[in-house]
Amino acid sequence: MMISANKLDNTATDKIMAHEGADTLRACYTCGSCSSACPVEKVVDEFDPRKIVHMVGLGLGSELMASDIIWACSQCQSCIPVCPQNVRCADVIKALRDEAVQSGLVDEERRKALGLLAYVDPGKCVACLTCVRVCPFGAPRIIKEGYAFIDPNYCKACGICVKDCPAEAITLKPSLEAKEVR
Repeated sequence: MMISANKLDNTATDKIMAHEGADTLRACYTCGSCSSACPVEKVVDEFDPRKIVHMVGLGLGSELMASDIIWACSQCQSCIPVCPQNVRCADVIKALRDEAVQSGLVDEERRKALGLLAYVDPGKCVACLTCVRVCPFGAPRIIKEGYAFIDPNYCKACGICVKDCPAEAITLKPSLEAKEVR
């Protein structure tokens, strides 16, 4: 990626740093400890938490929010305990995601396509409540139309509801990480 001065946006960096845990990003000196501990970095070629944090610090947060790469992070937080500067890479990436959603750069359809949001086929759903019972995050609920709806604010794309749905009405596309592993 070529960096040009007109793409640098420190207001985006300030917005990211306002999120909990993301205020640590300027302490990063790109040692690579986070990358060495990251399981996603091992399977998704373009993903590197060290580069993402560094890019935000440089003022390239807006470019990152428009890209798919921030969505590859599994949010396992393996990067956090290994950082000698206590930079919270996973929190920086979560802040990028939150800002991308809030600014309208990412909608539900894009999250579905990236494998980050399960969704229900209303024609197949029998409103059996299995998804409601098994979801540890409280994402599914039965709506007045008589089928399950998965709230995108709570879905963590874990796949439990997909696996347990007896009607096979719930779909979750493969994530960037899952595609690379295959």
